[in-house]
Amino acid sequence: MPPRFYFSLRSPYSWLAYRDLMEHHAELASRLEWRPFFEPDEQSAKALAEAGGGFSYVAMSREKHLYILQDVRRLTRERGLEITWPVDRDPCWEVPHLAYLAADDQGCGARFVELAHRARWEEGRDICDRTVMGELAEELGLAPGRLARAADDPRLRARGVAALLAMDRDGVFGVPFFVHRREKFWGVDRLAAFVAAVDGTPDTAPGPQAPEPAATAGERGGDNGHAGGCG
Repeated sequence: MPPRFYFSLRSPYSWLAYRDLMEHHAELASRLEWRPFFEPDEQSAKALAEAGGGFSYVAMSREKHLYILQDVRRLTRERGLEITWPVDRDPCWEVPHLAYLAADDQGCGARFVELAHRARWEEGRDICDRTVMGELAEELGLAPGRLARAADDPRLRARGVAALLAMDRDGVFGVPFFVHRREKFWGVDRLAAFVAAVDGTPDTAPGPQAPEPAATAGERGGDNGHAGGCG
């Protein structure tokens, strides 16, 4: 099984890991199996439970939420990036993540992730808005309806549940999350160690403190908490 990269279009840490991966390890990125991580809605959660799977959920305190806002600002400044915090109101995360599967079927998965991250973290757009998905599809040269209505497609819904089951089997509890053979790496600060493990080279990067899992927080400032993790 190839090395795996679990990503979420919801998480700022996953966005930063994606940026680092593509900027510094693009060749490796092309060899990874990219797997979406998303909080299931009621329909997906029911199907997941019926299939014997589960989804890790850790409630996030207000203090942790505020820390994440501060931490992400710090990390973006270090990278010379500007972030525009989106506001999530009753999001359905199947909308962008199943749209990713539809785009990937057309050979546009990686480019879709790039555009979705840009829309959310640089432009502050609502990527759970089906209209936004249609607009991204047009940028990709794809039929807008295919991506806009991905969450309504029973086959994509089934594949989304399969993705959640794979996540459960790999013990994924947050993002970004990397898996190589029996080794697991959680957090943007673990990317260097993951790359070293895959390439068979020693990891000489410093080891900062591991990130906290994050979940719900009904405050302005973007992620509204990331159920099941950030990273």
